[in-house]
Formats: sequence, C-alpha cells, structure tokens
Amino acid sequence: MRQSTLSVNIHMFDLKKIYTAVILLLLYFPLFALAVLSFRGGPTPFYWYQKAFSQPQLMLVLKNSIIIAFWTMIFSTVLGTLTAIGLYKKNTKAPVWFESLIHLPLVLPEIVMGLALLIWFVFLNITLGKLSVVLAHTTFSVSYVILILRARFKNMDPLQEEAAADLGATPWKTFWYVTFPFLLPAIVSGALLSFTLSFDDFLITFFTAGVGSDTLPVQIYSMMRFGITPEMNAISVIVLLFTIIAVLMLFRLRSEKI
Repeated sequence: MRQSTLSVNIHMFDLKKIYTAVILLLLYFPLFALAVLSFRGGPTPFYWYQKAFSQPQLMLVLKNSIIIAFWTMIFSTVLGTLTAIGLYKKNTKAPVWFESLIHLPLVLPEIVMGLALLIWFVFLNITLGKLSVVLAHTTFSVSYVILILRARFKNMDPLQEEAAADLGATPWKTFWYVTFPFLLPAIVSGALLSFTLSFDDFLITFFTAGVGSDTLPVQIYSMMRFGITPEMNAISVIVLLFTIIAVLMLFRLRSEKI
C-alpha cells in the first residue's frame, strides 16, 4: 500500500513537471523564435543588427525612449520614495481613498488611462511631446515605487531609529545613516522597474506622444503595418535582452537583505 501511494505521488510530480515545461514552452518559444530569426537571412550573423543601428529613425526613437524612461525613473523614484516615507513617518493607516489612488493605475485599463491623460493634457494646453509622455509614465510608475518602498518599510525595525536618536543623532542623520541604507535596495528596485515600464510602454505613449517624440515601441508598431522585417526582429531582441537584464537586477535587489 505504501509503495502504491509513493508511486502515485511520483507520477503526479512528473505530471506537474511536464505541465510546467509545456506552459513555459508556450510562453517563451515565440521569444526564442524571434531571436533565431534575427540572425537569419543576412551575409553575417549580426548583419540585421548592424543595419538596424544604421537607420537614423530607429536611433532617434531609441534615444527618445532612453530619455523619457530616465526622467520617468527620476520623477517616479523621488515622488514614490517621499510618499512612502511620509506614510511611514505618519505611523497611521492611510485612508481608503488614498490607498485606492495608489492602486488605481495598476488595475486601470491602459487605453482608458491613455485617453484620460490625453484629454487632461489638451485641457491644460500642454503640448504633446517628451514632457507629456514623461508625465503620463510617471502617473503609473510612481505607484510601483510606493508599493515596493512600503513593503520594505514593513521589514524595518523602528527600534533602530529610536536607538540612533537615543545616541544623539539628529532626525536628518538618523534618516541618512539608518533609514536610507535600509531602503536603498528597494529604491533602486523601484527605479529600475519604473525605467523598464516606461521604456517598454506602448499604449499610453501612443496616446500622449507628439511629433518627434515617438518611442521605440511606437516605432516598431508603425513598422509592423508594412510587414515584419529582420531589422524589427533584431531591435526587438535588443529590447528583450535589456528588459531581462533589468528584471534580473530588480529581483536580485528585492531579495537582498540588509
């Protein structure tokens, strides 16, 4: 009886592994095929990569993507960090309406958010361009930074700050030498996540970008209407590699303990 139960458990474990392998194959095989196609059809393996980077328009939108993602990262990190610190220092539970505002950009459909931001920018007479895209990306990226910082604060022992104050440290020194080092991995994680989300965003950018401020995802979408080319495969693989590196760094920092 014991051997029969053991064999059933082993069989179920094998089925779970097979099921997991099939799901991962369905999810990631298209990405693998994209990478393979980016090396085919050219005189050299990296021919399409060289050709993609030799196109001025692609380099322009890549530059736009980096600039917009950088400033989105700065604004989101600063605003998100200050908000999380304010909620922690107040030492009271945030009102329900404020909690809802924090989570709203995470669950709101992007097409609704993009249209709302477009109407708001037109109402405020803000010219659509890099600034409008940065402001739009910041509205949803800052929520991720706040949530990451708040999760980090939950693991912080308040006795550390009290001990620093008892030893004569000013509030600023307590923050700089005790609180900030503890929060640093979460701050960097939030910055990387906001940069990645901004760099990869398409729908909100499509609504809020103006002439000359298109980003790489928008440009790739525009090129797809005329057919998929090897250059598109190459530039997509570069974006994929960049995203994978950013995500790996993010999870490494999230798991770091100080």
